[in-house]
Order: sequence, then structure tokens, then C-alpha cells
Amino acid sequence: MANSDQSLTPALKTSPKFIFFTDFDGTITQQDSNDFLIEKFGTGPERRKEMFNDVLYGRRTFRDAFKEMLDGVSLPLDKCIEALLKNITLDEGFKEFYTWARENNVPVVVLSGGMQPIIRALLAHLIGEDEVKTLPILSNDVAPRLGKTLKDEGGWEIAYRDDSSFGHDKALEIRPYANLPDDKRPILFYAGDGVSDLSAAKETDLLFAKAGRDLVTYCRNEKVPFKTFDDFSEILGIVKGIVAGKVSVKGVAARA
Repeated sequence: MANSDQSLTPALKTSPKFIFFTDFDGTITQQDSNDFLIEKFGTGPERRKEMFNDVLYGRRTFRDAFKEMLDGVSLPLDKCIEALLKNITLDEGFKEFYTWARENNVPVVVLSGGMQPIIRALLAHLIGEDEVKTLPILSNDVAPRLGKTLKDEGGWEIAYRDDSSFGHDKALEIRPYANLPDDKRPILFYAGDGVSDLSAAKETDLLFAKAGRDLVTYCRNEKVPFKTFDDFSEILGIVKGIVAGKVSVKGVAARA
């Protein structure tokens, strides 16, 4: 059924012919901020990898595994953000891509399994506060634990966006656009890298999966068409070609 509720499709406000959805951690950034916190201040790298493998192969839900990992991080939220600002860097091509997208009416929408305060602080630092004000970011949040504040040791926990097994099911954000009638439906792109992107992988017309990451493994296992990328400069070149009509979406995606 076609979606008629425009509140579910805010990116259509400028009547775009293309919309670009993207993950944040490890996609827009070179490192994953959540992985950094878990490995540096929580359970450590080996346990994190074990738990994400459990999610990748269906032995655990992302929601439960991710919460358990984050619960092991007791550092106050402001200290977490402080550490991340010193260690997380931007994908080399993202700023140029984002500037081009804004100039060419290609809305960029961030869909993240991470947490809003951390994402906004990092993006304000990496691309500028003015740019972040106009960039839609749909993600989880943080909440203080009972009897504590966010500035206390062990004082915060993740507050999931929905009740799904992902905590934030990114497919639910994309589907209202995908279900539009053909004469109103833009071409939809998605870029991601990891297990939080699994639900979104089948929802768009062209999926960019970061080379060497878990999303590539999932797409190959599930026979989902995708295009690998190393950084956003590659994505920019491809999207420019599609927008200009020089190449088709089907011509780009490689079926594993």
C-alpha cells in the first residue's frame, strides 16, 4: 500500500528524485564510536567481536547484544564524548559528498543504531555545527539510570528508538519511501558497514557496503545486490553518474 502520511516521509519536502540514507558509525566515520567505547572502556575487543558474530549469524538479537556491551561501559557520558572527539575521524570523502548532495537536492538522512548525543557531538566537531542543524539524524538516545545522572559513573544507558530486535529497525524508516507509488517514489540509496544495517540492506535501490565489513558478509550470504566502497569519494562518483543518467542503478550493483 502506498504511504499517504507525509510525516513519515519528511525527506520529500523538496520533491527530490534521489534520497541517500546512511549509517553513521564506521560509514560516515572511519572508526565506530560504539566499538571504541566498548573495546577501550568496556568488555574489550575479543568479547565484542564474539557478540557481533552471534548477531551476524542469528544466535542473538542486535538489541540484546548491543545493550549488554554498552552496559559494560561505566564512564560518564561527557567523558565518553570527550574521548571520542579525540579519536574518531571523518570518512575522507564524506564532507565533499554531503556538500554536493545539498547543492543537488539529494537529501541525506542518517540512520544510526548509535546514540543521538554522541552522533551530534561528533558531527558538529567533524563537519560543523551549522551543517548538523539541517542534517536529519534518526537514532537511539541515552537515558540516566535510576537514581543517577548522565555525568555519574555508570549513570547512563541506551534508550532504544523502537521495540524491534534491532532497537532501531532502520528498515522502518526507509519503507514509507520505498512503498510510494512509482510516480512519486525517488531512487533510494543506502550506505552501511555492519550488523546494525542488516534490516536496511534489502530496502533501497542501491546498497553501498563498506569493503571488508560485516555487511558485505551478510549480503553475500543472503544474495543481496550491493556495491562495495572504501570511502565516500567512490560513492560520490557513482551517485553523480546515476543522477546524471550516465549509469543505471542495476548496472552498478553486483550480485554476489
